[in-house]
Amino acid sequence: MSIRERLSGNEAAAIAMKQINPDVVAAFPITPSTEIPQYFSTFVSNGTVDTEFVAVESEHSAMSACVGAEAAGSRAMTATSANGLSYMWEMLYIASSLRLPIVMSLVNRAVSGPLNIHNDHSDAMGVRDSGWIMLFSENNQEAYDNLIMAHRIAENKDVLLPLMVCQDGFITSHSIENIELIEDDKVKTFVGKYEPEHYLLNSEEPIAIGPLDLQAYLFEHKYQQAEAMRKAKKVILDVAKDFEKMTGRKYSFFEEYKMQDAEIAVVCMNSTAGTTKTVVDELRKKGIKAGMLKVRVFRPFPAKEIAEALGNLKAVAIMDKADSLNAMGGALFEDVTSSMYTAKKQVPAVSYVYGIGGRDTTAKDINEVFDYLQKIVKTGEIDNPYRYVGLRKGDE
Repeated sequence: MSIRERLSGNEAAAIAMKQINPDVVAAFPITPSTEIPQYFSTFVSNGTVDTEFVAVESEHSAMSACVGAEAAGSRAMTATSANGLSYMWEMLYIASSLRLPIVMSLVNRAVSGPLNIHNDHSDAMGVRDSGWIMLFSENNQEAYDNLIMAHRIAENKDVLLPLMVCQDGFITSHSIENIELIEDDKVKTFVGKYEPEHYLLNSEEPIAIGPLDLQAYLFEHKYQQAEAMRKAKKVILDVAKDFEKMTGRKYSFFEEYKMQDAEIAVVCMNSTAGTTKTVVDELRKKGIKAGMLKVRVFRPFPAKEIAEALGNLKAVAIMDKADSLNAMGGALFEDVTSSMYTAKKQVPAVSYVYGIGGRDTTAKDINEVFDYLQKIVKTGEIDNPYRYVGLRKGDE
């Protein structure tokens, strides 16, 4: 029987970490993720967990400590945001290239500069090609659930890749919501014991970690990483099925909201989905066949499945909470439209960049997006596929 509680997203993440009881947690504080290691450190100090908590001098050191711990054969976790993730950048690639299944809670925040401590997805988008599995969370419940599933995915022998669970800074990280927690013993059984095949402290198999890897081998090793990311798709679904059996909560690569007969739809990630669902409900009452696709698994990107889900629409808007500054929309837009082109699904598509630096995204903004989609369906024309919503008038 689940435990009903009221928690913020950061508290939910810390509770998940407590139930997982990793061998090592290394962290350095940065807003808005600071509360996660702060809450977790109380579990360490009061003996609720037997984790070795390492308070380091920087985020680069935090990821370095996780790399060392995981390479030694321990289960390691951390949490960070924005510039902290940027400071880890070098070690993120080291972690994935060494095939170390570290799990990180990433509380999304704008990357400086200029300095901004509020939510957008520029931190996650900046490391999207670093070889980490990336799960996004609409609310506190999903952030908690994704963390419970994370080790089962990352540590699978066909995967062995690090994984980050994303949630929106302040919007979910500090907002208190109702949540259903899983009993500690069930989490322990579900996550299981970490039993790596190769690790530094195995006296029966001496190995080296981080060797020089030149022309003769690096290409093949990068291919192996890419293959592991492809194999992760099946593992993610398998773990989700087991999770559903335990909790009744169903997860997949993405959530389709009223997409069965939709003619126009918005594609988005994280907390924006909640506002979009409200707008879709209102439009449905007016007889407008609107829908929403919320991406949960961003890496590996479920290209074929998303193209199939969007293929029968008359128009689609893809919303990015980070601008790639490439004069052609955001990263999610590029991935979705590339997927649809490859699958020969020719649907008029438009990019919307929104919510930069924590700019509030309202139902009015989402309605504006759907209004433009209706215009596309009516006229068959897209005057500008690279658009912004919520930007002050005169700045676009």
